[in-house]
Amino acid sequence: MNIEETLLPGLLVVTPKIYSDDRGAFSETFNLRRMAEAGLPTAWVQDNFSTSRKNVLRGIHYQIEQPQGKLVRVTHGAVLDMAVDLRRSSATFGKHMAMELSAENGRMLWIPEGFGHAFLVLSDVAGFAYKVTDYYSPAGERTILWNDPALGIEWPIAAGDVIVSEKDAKGKLLGDADVFA
Repeated sequence: MNIEETLLPGLLVVTPKIYSDDRGAFSETFNLRRMAEAGLPTAWVQDNFSTSRKNVLRGIHYQIEQPQGKLVRVTHGAVLDMAVDLRRSSATFGKHMAMELSAENGRMLWIPEGFGHAFLVLSDVAGFAYKVTDYYSPAGERTILWNDPALGIEWPIAAGDVIVSEKDAKGKLLGDADVFA
């Protein structure tokens, strides 16, 4: 398992070794010892899983109360995964990082507390799994508008082709949103 830092402090790329042969493939998606050595959480309170069709964009989500760290991965298909630094005291506040996560590349992204998260489905269907460090808090949930010009995210899709939930379509602009200290 390889764990790499990114340009956004705290955001890590986790790439397990994938062993493939004519029967299929195997990879280790969690190793308590290795995660602890890298400073990642070793206690998770909830695992979540969703499936989405092509052009679905979920996010930009975060919880201001009961903030969650997330270890995210794709079980089948491919997504463009997006993390946005929402820590006002951070030198990278408002900056984002995008990475393709797929069943094929096996990459995972550790998104610490203080980040917003979104993903766009690139394949016909994608399965998305994530471990979280705290429970879902409806009262603490917040959404930033996926296409907020202040973020400068270049999604690889025309705005008219994006499929978002009603809640996500009503997300706030970064300048109007509750963020972390």
